[in-house]
Amino acid sequence: MRRAATASIGLGLVLAFTAPAAAQAPMKLLPMPQTVTRGSGSITVSAGTTVATQTPQAQAAARLLVDHVRTVRGIALAPAEGDARIVFAQDDAIAGAEAYRLVVQPGGIRITASRPAGFVHGAMTLAQLLSPDNAMGKPVRVPALTIDDAPRFAWRGLLVDPVRHFQPLSEIKRIVDQMAAVKLNTLHLHLTDDQGWRFEVKRYPKLTEIGAWRTPPSTGGPAPTTRHGGFYTQDELRGLVAYAADRGITVVPEIDLPGHAQALVAAYPEIGVLGNRPPVSNEWGVMPYLLNPNPAGMAFIRNVLDELIDVFPGTYIHLGGDEAVKDQWERSPEVQAQMKALNISTENGLQSWVIDEFGKYLASKGRRLIGWDEILEGGLPPSATVMSWRGEKGAVEAVRQDHDVVLSPSPILYLDSMQSTQGNEPPGRWSEIKTLADVYAYDPMPAGIPADKAHHVLGVQMNGWSEYFVTPWQVQHAVFPRIAAIAENGWIQRPRDFPGFVSRLVPQMQRWERAGVEVADSALAVEYRLADTRGQALRANTVRVSLEQQAPQGTIRYTLDGTEPTARSRRYTTALTMKPGATIRAAPFGADGQQLAGVRDFATARPALLTRTSSDMVACPGGKLNLRVALTPDATANGPAYNVNIFDNCTAYPEAPVDIAKGYTIEVARLARHYGLAHEFDQVRRHYSVTPHGELLVLVGCKAPSDTDAPKPIIAGSFPLPDPATAPQRMRFSGQFPAMDATQTDKGDKTICLQFTAPTSDPIYTVERMTLTEAQ
Repeated sequence: MRRAATASIGLGLVLAFTAPAAAQAPMKLLPMPQTVTRGSGSITVSAGTTVATQTPQAQAAARLLVDHVRTVRGIALAPAEGDARIVFAQDDAIAGAEAYRLVVQPGGIRITASRPAGFVHGAMTLAQLLSPDNAMGKPVRVPALTIDDAPRFAWRGLLVDPVRHFQPLSEIKRIVDQMAAVKLNTLHLHLTDDQGWRFEVKRYPKLTEIGAWRTPPSTGGPAPTTRHGGFYTQDELRGLVAYAADRGITVVPEIDLPGHAQALVAAYPEIGVLGNRPPVSNEWGVMPYLLNPNPAGMAFIRNVLDELIDVFPGTYIHLGGDEAVKDQWERSPEVQAQMKALNISTENGLQSWVIDEFGKYLASKGRRLIGWDEILEGGLPPSATVMSWRGEKGAVEAVRQDHDVVLSPSPILYLDSMQSTQGNEPPGRWSEIKTLADVYAYDPMPAGIPADKAHHVLGVQMNGWSEYFVTPWQVQHAVFPRIAAIAENGWIQRPRDFPGFVSRLVPQMQRWERAGVEVADSALAVEYRLADTRGQALRANTVRVSLEQQAPQGTIRYTLDGTEPTARSRRYTTALTMKPGATIRAAPFGADGQQLAGVRDFATARPALLTRTSSDMVACPGGKLNLRVALTPDATANGPAYNVNIFDNCTAYPEAPVDIAKGYTIEVARLARHYGLAHEFDQVRRHYSVTPHGELLVLVGCKAPSDTDAPKPIIAGSFPLPDPATAPQRMRFSGQFPAMDATQTDKGDKTICLQFTAPTSDPIYTVERMTLTEAQ
């Protein structure tokens, strides 16, 4: 006699079993549904299994199911009329625009909902149930069950930024498809900024004729002339809106103002403050150009909004409001006179007035304004919604004022934050490493939100700012798989179970890969940790190294003979101890033999241990390596990439065994200095140069500028830098270490600072590689 049992698995999910739990394999669903109740028996779905809809509201979802199952399982389901094995049916008793019920029985599968989005989510859950493994093209047996599901938050979003680097609409649609796969429902499309204007405005054609294009910044040599950019026509964007709507996704457009307006002013300088025409910016950061809030400027934006509203039918229009430094307003007699006439005492108050005016205008059109949390400064229009990016403080403050909010705090939910320190990571923000585990640990309900105002928290969003993402591959690498953590956190509230999440994420990563999406394997990939410094290993002639993962999954297998590891290679169980010489090659493998991440290498030969690449370098004392950047800002290759401190041209080789090393070779790259630092410009450290273009100083035992009591560094080299107008972008310098006694070497390990003294008007320099050489 079968006995029903109920088991809580610590994820906000209850499974009600009608058969022994051990008889069924765990389901790999992501996000986890609210409730799953197991039934008796199963159903087998194979090629030709029929799919029918009993309501027009489910037609898009049924097509989506067929498309996704073909992609992720290799099974061609057959659309049918009337009776079918898989049926979509209307049920108005299911409350909520995104709620659904999925019932699997031996006789058939039934998805019911009251609204189109609910049908889409049910279809995506079924697609996951039909692709639990790698048996592409083969039938799949689905256990009988009932899922009742609805989201925790109404806003579960992703920002895509085609402004800094233009992305084809086909690639944005590819992302939309995979957002739908994990039940994200909001695409925030960032359409204008200092670096480009991507939205066609028929009344103002110069916005795209001029504002959509920029030239690259200089890295030295002749001024670049290649144009970068592009724009979307209104008809193309209408097509994207319809495409997303079929997948349960609303597109929220952003027109950034009053700041981040340099492309606007480049196209129509009369809408700017001071009347000059700047170029479309090729710098990353904060530019000074603002919208002129006079009658002409305000009318201009209202006309733009009219065309934007006509294309995007959703409730929300995002008007930015972030990082608007007010210097141009402060220096404009016209703007100051306008403030006086309006009885406004501060420039922040004027921004509030601008936001309020556009908020009223949007409200008159049946729309709602949303903006970054700076719109709180000076007061908010009653209908405004706040997107909190400078931490959670803005969200808490806005909620206390009875405004709706979306949580999107930097850096935890900023996808340009690096996801690992692996040497093959493409460019991003190096100083803000945010791993998959970090994102998964984030709860979108801030602790400071009063319980009686929690309804004002609409949801959560990750932002894919693209200053450092040039290609679709790089965008996808940053988005996937970290977006899965927010997809789950926005869908269901539960105690954190990171290992369980990762076990369910692995098959979803495989589904994304089958859909042709680049998925970063950083969280699963093998990382290497030396037990000792490199100098200690070389002195002892013994290397002790551990193999680790950010998110342990599968079994690590490795080789020492240079061959590719396989599922049959030696299993890693404990730290390896060996003489220098071998190269360790390792990767994780699942129980089914599937390789879960790419192979990572670690060379233990003496020359390798004496070499540090840019990824191995650290900041000089008192500094910070801010960014990881490409050789040129618009480079389409994923490497090389360089870690830099944009405030001080200094990079350090840590724990250098200077007692062993007799000489060195330094490979250097010259990069564009194209950063709009606004009021941070005075934080850039300037060094007095004693040759026309500055020098590279090799300093052993370097110190922080504020550390006046530290011993003076030993100068191990001073190399004049060549004229950037004529020199190659990559160069090499070699030298010998001066003789040092035991006191100076401190048992051999010392930090070596590589300080560049180039003028701050010249390009920036960084170290690509430094190799220490032993005596021959």
